[in-house]
Amino acid sequence: MAPSSSPSERPRRPDRRRSRRGGDRSGSRGAARPSRSGPGSLAGTEYEVEVGPVAHGGFCVARHEGRVVFVRHALPGERVRVRVTEGRPSDRFLRADAVEVLTASPDRVVPPCPYAGPGRCGGCDWQHATPAAQRALKGAVLAEQLRRLAGLDLEPVVEAVPGAGDGSGWRTRVRFAVDPAGRAGFRRHRSHDVEPVDACLIAAPAVNASGVLTAAWPPGAEVAVTVPAAGTGDVVVSPAADQRVLESVDGREFSVPADGFWQVHPAAASVLTAAVAEALAPRPGETMLDLYAGSGLFAGMLAPAVAPGSVVAVESDAAAVAAARDNLADVPGARVVEAGVDAAVLAEVGPADLVVLDPPRTGAGREVVDGVAALAPRRIAYVACDPAALARDLAYFAERGYVLAGLQAFDLFPHTHHLEAVATLEPAEAQGT
Repeated sequence: MAPSSSPSERPRRPDRRRSRRGGDRSGSRGAARPSRSGPGSLAGTEYEVEVGPVAHGGFCVARHEGRVVFVRHALPGERVRVRVTEGRPSDRFLRADAVEVLTASPDRVVPPCPYAGPGRCGGCDWQHATPAAQRALKGAVLAEQLRRLAGLDLEPVVEAVPGAGDGSGWRTRVRFAVDPAGRAGFRRHRSHDVEPVDACLIAAPAVNASGVLTAAWPPGAEVAVTVPAAGTGDVVVSPAADQRVLESVDGREFSVPADGFWQVHPAAASVLTAAVAEALAPRPGETMLDLYAGSGLFAGMLAPAVAPGSVVAVESDAAAVAAARDNLADVPGARVVEAGVDAAVLAEVGPADLVVLDPPRTGAGREVVDGVAALAPRRIAYVACDPAALARDLAYFAERGYVLAGLQAFDLFPHTHHLEAVATLEPAEAQGT
């Protein structure tokens, strides 16, 4: 991510083409954008608008005198007063915050975090909506992206995960920014400015109890806190070289770099591996590729289902590769390849019966899709954290004869606009189409 502190980001490791969350894995929603304030700016101007549909990115679409206004802190169907945050008279669209609700949606609630709201912390998008409404909004975004970019007319349901509760206390890996006074906090939306906080609503309790938020830090620094998702083991405060945390998934343990990629919701690893297993329906003796494998989660969890077949994990980050080799050392037929995922590498490690594809936020892209399709796998499980990237890649797969055979979506990032989806792909002829 560009330097990121937003707790809503799902950080990825460097191998995932780390434009982190701008290709994340760390490009924070709070990262700064070119300023549109100053002479000629409409920033600060207020309008009354009717709020239209939700859009990808944590805002809704409204119009004022024919011009599109992207509105945060609003819900579809509301009438609100907005204050422009970015835009000039000549711009095609404006960005704005809803600063007064004139007609409220029945889905509206009071944000549970005191740091949420216009001009405050940029980490959460939907604290002003009920959990059920948040999931419906995410489902609508996923449906719109699939329709617009992949030509698929679906109505996906975004599922709550075990222990979802009120959507608080789930984030086990949090990156904090530090303000000029040395206080830790989060960047405000589309800004370098830091909002100091006493606690983070969506952070795991051990993160808030780590002492990071009460300590003094060098101004401008970044501080990352990692808590094992299983709830045991030491809390790691980074930067800290060569440290690992021990994660547990359905009885299997994984040693993971503290600053490397791992799902941040405690239920995520278990939920996603179950979804991937359902998507692939692995058979004994098959060969499976785990692409963008990180520390070997999917390879390790699915290897028993293909035994005595083989599992090949492909990963480019050296620290993650070392962890994956340790984590898969007891798995017969498992091999870890240190390489970026591209067509040449795929041709070298293939063929494969099954493929797990878990690319960065930017997606796999046409070259990787072509390379995967060339291996002629029986099934592909595509794990996606960005609806637009997923939809684009599904369109590429369709060009290569692979069609969507199933789709599950999960609300693994409550109060934010992010979701996780697992798409099942198989050759068109397998469906008789």
